[in-house]
Amino acid sequence: MTHSRPDVSPDQIASVRAFNRFYTRQLGLLNEHLLKSPFSLTEARVLYELANRDGLTATDLGRELGLDAGYVSRMLKKFETCGLVSKQPSKADARQSILALTDAGRDAFAGLNRTAVDEVAAMLTPLPSGDRERLLNGMRDINQALGRKPESRKPYILRAPEAGDFGWIIRRQAILYHQEYGWDETFEGLVAEIVGFFVKNLDPARERCWVAERDGEVVGSIFCVKGSDELAKLRLLYVEPRARGLGIGQRLVKEVIGFARAKGYSRLTLWTNDILVAARRIYQAEGFKLENEAPHRSFGKDLVGQTWTIVL
Repeated sequence: MTHSRPDVSPDQIASVRAFNRFYTRQLGLLNEHLLKSPFSLTEARVLYELANRDGLTATDLGRELGLDAGYVSRMLKKFETCGLVSKQPSKADARQSILALTDAGRDAFAGLNRTAVDEVAAMLTPLPSGDRERLLNGMRDINQALGRKPESRKPYILRAPEAGDFGWIIRRQAILYHQEYGWDETFEGLVAEIVGFFVKNLDPARERCWVAERDGEVVGSIFCVKGSDELAKLRLLYVEPRARGLGIGQRLVKEVIGFARAKGYSRLTLWTNDILVAARRIYQAEGFKLENEAPHRSFGKDLVGQTWTIVL
């Protein structure tokens, strides 16, 4: 016997259930593994949360995703065994561990994310613009009707560079610094020189580039390069204007600091200019100290260059 609220008709219930069956089939959610990956839907969602949020614990994941604590524990143990997740003791609660994706975990999620973007694009591409807009409006209506609040955060992921990223980084930095500070083409030449040297002489064991991606687009990047066996250099931090305010810049700097420390460098240094106020605030907040500064003429402007260093 079917029970329902008096003000909800059997036809309405049947319509919702029919839509659910169609949509789960359309997105492939009935498959054992999501997006032809080794991960289930729930596992992929946990990777998503860890990729986009800092400071999460197992308790946080269970509460926010509505998952059983034992199930979360088994899943995280599996991720640890596979080298996808690391744990650090929580300073606020010794009984809890702060979870974070390892490099392998970020790469795994980046692959999932790219596949998801491609599959949704493939679903939307054949639709005429009018049908596509009706579909998207319908999805928004469902979210609002069922009481889902809009996400206060705008997610992004960090990943390794892919084909075309280095050229994009050079182009975007040249354009942004020209638009925002009036720097000339010699700055583009410097960025191209730094990136080219990095690509040609990369030491994968002690050097790395991180790319920030949001909604399938590159929105920032940073480099950690070897100066000597003891000294690492942070280079070419940038964040697209539309992605500023999301914490991407600080996250990128934290990644470089953690990487340099893990690779055995004793100091991390960077060179910047005093007019780059937002970047300097990040460096100061993360513990960098100003070593020296001096005026110089570069990129068609009179500037004050600064060297900042942190002891690891």
